[in-house]
Amino acid sequence: MLFSEILGLPFIKKHLTQSVDGGRIAHAQLFTGAHGSGTLLMAIAYAQYVLCQNTEGENTGGNASCNLKFNHLSHPDLHFAYPVATNDKIKKHPVSDNFAVEWRAFIQQHPYGSLFDWYQSLGIENKQGQIGVDEALNVVKKLSLKSYEGGYKVMLIWMADKMNTSAANKLLKLIEEPPEKTIFILIAEDEEQLLQTIRSRCQVLHFPPLSEQVIIEALQLQEKLPESDARKIAHQANGDYHKALQLVHHDGSDEQFENWFIQWIRTAFRAKGNKAAVNELISWSETIAGTGRETQKQFLAYCLDFFRQAMLLNYGASDLVFLEPQTAGFKLEKFAPFVHGANIMDISTELQDAIYHIERNGNAKIILTDLSIKLTRLLHKKG
Repeated sequence: MLFSEILGLPFIKKHLTQSVDGGRIAHAQLFTGAHGSGTLLMAIAYAQYVLCQNTEGENTGGNASCNLKFNHLSHPDLHFAYPVATNDKIKKHPVSDNFAVEWRAFIQQHPYGSLFDWYQSLGIENKQGQIGVDEALNVVKKLSLKSYEGGYKVMLIWMADKMNTSAANKLLKLIEEPPEKTIFILIAEDEEQLLQTIRSRCQVLHFPPLSEQVIIEALQLQEKLPESDARKIAHQANGDYHKALQLVHHDGSDEQFENWFIQWIRTAFRAKGNKAAVNELISWSETIAGTGRETQKQFLAYCLDFFRQAMLLNYGASDLVFLEPQTAGFKLEKFAPFVHGANIMDISTELQDAIYHIERNGNAKIILTDLSIKLTRLLHKKG
C-alpha cells in the first residue's frame, strides 16, 4: 500500500513516516476518524513502512520481498483483529482468523468501507459483531511468538471501539507493556467507546474528513466524472470518500433510508389526533424492526444527520448543508422550519436513546413505536 494511493492527509502521512525515520515509534497508537477518511488504509501503509524498512516517506526502496507480501496483505508479521460474529460457516467462537480470506477481499473491494459493509460481506448484517474475549486470547497467543522475519510485529485492531469489556481488560496489560518490537495500531470511529484505560495508553492521531477538493480530484481521476458532477457529489459526501463512491454507483443504503425517513415524518405529522395515522406509525415501526439491528442503528444515525441538516438550513447555515433528498414532493426547505432550538435536543436525545437500547438487544418494535409517538409530539412543538 503506497501512501500516494491514499487520498489527502499529507500532514498525517508526513508525521507517521518521519516518526519511523527518526526512530520514534510509539508501541500503542490509536487512529480515530470516520472510515471514509482512510484510517484503515493509512494504518496498513504505516505498518508496511515499519516492517519493510522503507524510507523517504514512501513504501518503495525498502525490502522488495516484504513490500510484495503487503500487496496481498500476507506478511506474516502483520496481524489483524476486527469485529466478527457467527454465520453459516462459523457456528461458535468466531475470531478474525476464521474470516481472513473475506477480510483481504473486503479491503481490496472496499478500501474505504464501513463496518456495515464488512458485516454485509460476511452475511451477518442482522447481527451485532464484536471483538470478544476469544479474539483477545488469540491476540495474546500471536504476540507471544517471535516475529517471523526478526523485526517488528504489528497488531492492527480495526473498529477497536467494538471491543467488549472482557476483551479490553484481557488486552490492557499487553497494550501497556507489549513484547519487544511489538506495535499496536487501534482504529476507532468513536474513541469514547473505548475503555479510558486503553485510550490513555495510546498515542492518539485524529483523522479529519477529506476535503471536497481531494474528493473531486479522486472522482475525476478514478471514476472519470466531469468536474461539475464530481463537485456536486463531493459536497454531498461530506468528507467521506466511501459515501461519494456510493453516490456515484447508486449502491448505498441512503436511498432506502430516505424513503423510510420521509414516510416516517409524513405519517408523524398526520398522527396528532388521527388514529389511522397512529396505526401507520406502528406498522412503520414493525417494518424497520424486521431488519437487522445493524441496519436499524445505521438508519437511526441517518435520521440524526437528516434532522441536523434541517436545523442548519433553518438557521441559515446553508453552506454546511450537503443533503439533497430525491423523494418526489419532499423539500428540505419546507421541512427545515419544523426543526428548531425548542425541539432539536429532545429529538437528538430520543434517537440516541433508541440506538443505545437497540444495541443492547431491546425489543425493536417497542423502541421504534415509542420513538415514533414521541417524534409526533416533538415535531408539533412550536419554536
